[in-house]
Amino acid sequence: MLRTARRHGDRLHLPVRPGTGDDDAALAAGAGADLLHRLPQAAQWLLGVDGRLVLGNYVYADGATNVRVATAVDALTRHVQDRRDDVALAFLATPTDVYAVPADAVRHAEHGYAARGLARRSLRVLSGGRLLHRNYPPDADPGINDSLVPQQGPNYALAKRLQRWRAAVARDAGSTVSFTVAPPTRTRSVLRNRALAAAYAGAHRFGIEVFEPATSNTLMAALLVHDLRTGPPAQPQPWQDEAYAAAHGGLWRVPYAPRSALGLAVLLGIGATRG
Repeated sequence: MLRTARRHGDRLHLPVRPGTGDDDAALAAGAGADLLHRLPQAAQWLLGVDGRLVLGNYVYADGATNVRVATAVDALTRHVQDRRDDVALAFLATPTDVYAVPADAVRHAEHGYAARGLARRSLRVLSGGRLLHRNYPPDADPGINDSLVPQQGPNYALAKRLQRWRAAVARDAGSTVSFTVAPPTRTRSVLRNRALAAAYAGAHRFGIEVFEPATSNTLMAALLVHDLRTGPPAQPQPWQDEAYAAAHGGLWRVPYAPRSALGLAVLLGIGATRG
């Protein structure tokens, strides 16, 4: 971040520990806010930032610490919102969650399900009915897409659900909120899990696009700027706010319930990585 700011002549505001030097090496070593142990100091620093404040909730940690840091950011958000009336909120929603999805996604999935009848029936028989369940009941409006991945664990699911709740409550209160479903991405946290890494390698066989981190970053930054400048259109239902401009990478439109294809994607992905 320091190099980017220097290269483009931007202005970068950083919380730093007292006594930190002003050269890049010292700033890199002394910058940052500990949300778990020094939350009041982080909140005080944010309250002193001049100009419109956009609070982006992009935190992540492994295991139970993920819930702790997500809770800390939620408390920070409430504290700052109560004391400033110019706060916009930004979130990147995980694609591996449960969402209500529009009818056109359901129709697309149903068309694919019908077109793959013979291969689907053969695999279901061979697997004893465990593989390739249909993604939605016919004509569902909205459909319910269940893309939760058990390998990511309950802490991850709970942390992301806290963010969804805060986004919905803030939007209902009239705050500017950018809440965008991000695409499946080859992040380090995903690739550390061998099963998930293999599933992502085989996902294209089912019409799911897995993005490189740089591509996801650019896309999500562009959508954030759009939301801040123009605001997402008002929707009649909260689920439609979440579905707007969702970059789900195809998860909402695949013919099969994602978990019923996960094992097959892992096998195909292992073969692809070995090849």
